[in-house]
Amino acid sequence: MSQTVEQTASGETEEQPVLSPDEEMVELEKLLSEEPDDFQARCRLGELYFHKGRLDEALTEVKKSVEMAEGLRAEMDRSLAMYYSNLGTIYGTKGMAEDAASQFRRALELNKYDVLALFNLGRLNSEKSDFMQAKDYFERLIELTPEDPIAWYNLAGVYEQLDNPQISDYNTLDMAIQAYMKVLEFDPHHLESSFKLMEMGLNLKKPEMAVKVMEEAVDHNPDEPLAYYNLINTYEKCKMFEQAEETRKRLKERFAKRSKEAGPA
Repeated sequence: MSQTVEQTASGETEEQPVLSPDEEMVELEKLLSEEPDDFQARCRLGELYFHKGRLDEALTEVKKSVEMAEGLRAEMDRSLAMYYSNLGTIYGTKGMAEDAASQFRRALELNKYDVLALFNLGRLNSEKSDFMQAKDYFERLIELTPEDPIAWYNLAGVYEQLDNPQISDYNTLDMAIQAYMKVLEFDPHHLESSFKLMEMGLNLKKPEMAVKVMEEAVDHNPDEPLAYYNLINTYEKCKMFEQAEETRKRLKERFAKRSKEAGPA
């Protein structure tokens, strides 16, 4: 059996046996039975099988090696995409919007599911008034995070803009309403969405919608004066003066009680 020379810790040399291909295969098979994710060992075993003419076994090992390599590459791409998104975030914070967008696009080339890149590209395109492009990014984001109220809120705003005939010929107001409803489904305390829906309800001559949204907003935000004020305003616009007066009383009573409980400063 051939040998190789290896230096010991003391500086002396000792001869190490070189395994024959058959012996190496046995050792690799044993190693992989204990550590099946050892990529280098699996690659070497496939190579040895091939040279020994054991083609079926070589094919099995090489296929496993390819699967492992693809998995490693996918993981690396996800990690690299995260770093590009982080770069984009830094550029964006510095006010370098184009550089930020470039980094976020690179992140999506590596990982089309990078939610940070999708969100920020949607936001950056909205700020540039490129609402069609923003819509695409936010819709892709919703597919990945269907219960995220922030994603729904941003998408709703884009739909609202696209309904403007000076911006596009799309009729997306109903889609905007549904998106704002989704925000409240996942975050009932989201007052901005309540106010948007109230305004839409009044503009569309749907008073029942405006009233319902604001009544629910008060229920979910009982300590927020703005919710009461907007409900009172909605009642008055819908000529529901008795309800408006009752809400004023509720508002006064609630905040008088809070002031009393707080006591002197």
